[in-house]
Amino acid sequence: MPACSRLTGLMLAALLCTDSAAAEPARQAPQPPDQQWQPLFQQVQGAHLFKDQKTFADAIPRQDARALLDHWQQAQTQPGYSLPAFVAAQFTVPGDTAAYVPPAGESLRAHIDGLWPVLTRTTRTADPHGSLLPLPKPYVVPGGRFREVYYWDSYFTMLGLASSGRWQQVRDMVDNFAWQLDQYGHIPNGNRSYYLSRSQPPFFSLMVELLATHEGDDAYRRYLPQLRTEHAFWMRGADGLPPGAASERVVRLADGQLLNRYWDARAVPRTESWTDDLATAAQAPQRAPSQVYRDLRAGAESGWDFSSRWLADPAALGSIHTTAIVPVDLNSLLFHLEKTVARASKAAGDGAAARDYEQLAQARQKAINTLLWDATQGWYVDRDIERGQTRPALTAAALFPLWLQVATRSQARQTAAAVDAQLLRQGGLLTTTVRTGQQWDAPNGWAPLQWVAVDGLQRYGENTLARRIGTRFLHTVQAVYDSEGKLVEKYVVDGSAGGGGGGEYVLQDGFGWSNGVTSALLDRLCPPRRTCVSAQDVGTAD
Repeated sequence: MPACSRLTGLMLAALLCTDSAAAEPARQAPQPPDQQWQPLFQQVQGAHLFKDQKTFADAIPRQDARALLDHWQQAQTQPGYSLPAFVAAQFTVPGDTAAYVPPAGESLRAHIDGLWPVLTRTTRTADPHGSLLPLPKPYVVPGGRFREVYYWDSYFTMLGLASSGRWQQVRDMVDNFAWQLDQYGHIPNGNRSYYLSRSQPPFFSLMVELLATHEGDDAYRRYLPQLRTEHAFWMRGADGLPPGAASERVVRLADGQLLNRYWDARAVPRTESWTDDLATAAQAPQRAPSQVYRDLRAGAESGWDFSSRWLADPAALGSIHTTAIVPVDLNSLLFHLEKTVARASKAAGDGAAARDYEQLAQARQKAINTLLWDATQGWYVDRDIERGQTRPALTAAALFPLWLQVATRSQARQTAAAVDAQLLRQGGLLTTTVRTGQQWDAPNGWAPLQWVAVDGLQRYGENTLARRIGTRFLHTVQAVYDSEGKLVEKYVVDGSAGGGGGGEYVLQDGFGWSNGVTSALLDRLCPPRRTCVSAQDVGTAD
């Protein structure tokens, strides 16, 4: 990217000075299947030919879109036409992933180490007729129905790769995300054409930081252009935004402070959940369908798809209003991004840029610690910009300001006490205290949130609570592995230990971020490398 002129003292100028290529895709993005194959796409999804709607979104037609649609129009006029038969003849449909069966008696650590090659993919080229997007280096997928790389998942996967000494794979994955920033102007939700309209929680700066623990400041200097591109993407629309207004992912509060929200460039049903989204919008007749779709998509960008965090009525998914919420975890991640750009700029010898990005980080920290802190209850919260007030519920997202060192010591102590009282369960950390049937609510616990909690609490000296959370979650993982021989996407931590439920699809095996976090927690809580997750060692360990 062209060198940016010296950042001025004005914060807005600082965040907008990266050249226009940083904010806009470097080339025209490929169209997703719901655009390329309509109306065939809608008819297939509406007919529920596949139990998982993502299956058809990932299918590969045997000819280009125009020829496919022409063929379909002609086929419908022929005797004996059948939509299932047409799809079977004209598409290569992905099958179920074969379950990986570990050798008998294999330890949990050995199982995770053995899974990395199983979950590694290489797609330097991809069929242009399908939705998969190529990447220059090998990458690790989560597993199950998730046959592509995912943005925020990958950071927690990388923790496990680092634990296994697979630093080249860590470097390859950071290179892939840097390539996507150069190619598309942002990191998509995943490497599918239907994910290009949104991103996911911005973890690129944490990936660079992880790699820097192995490579030193060279990593910061190498990825500085892409770090700036990432920042420009999230801050696009800030220029001239008046108080009380929002544009794309940027929100300027009534007092003039600048924060961020989740967004999606499209306002139609998600390609991979087409009929589900149509049904959700139909259940909210008082709302414009396009707004429901946009909020569902923004909820998918958050990674918490879906949760009571985003719902006006916890019992009704159609009440989702993600774009009206300023999330505490997102803004903590952007604080880390701004601190990282400052550090990388300093490593590159650009002291002026370092100072300006540091100022941006300080302004965001102040906004988080005032606007996203509930002093009455004593924990971090999200903010509803439509109602002009905070959302009082305690969720595991409240620990992000500790993990990313936004919080003061007093705020950290109060948050820890609240988490101990309300979110800690026998199996680990609850996601929320609310049972809605959504997968990012009780009784589920998710591996990435366990790591955020453990590492964040330890940063503020809350070591006893950190160990309780980490060891209890490790016991849950071990219990499922002992009974079923696998790691899974999410776990029940409130009640009997087992695989989690809820949401739009069945529980997935694999599983990238559970593998990574388990490895990292074992390294952190059970050094040196040894087995210490028996019921005796972990289940009762505090």
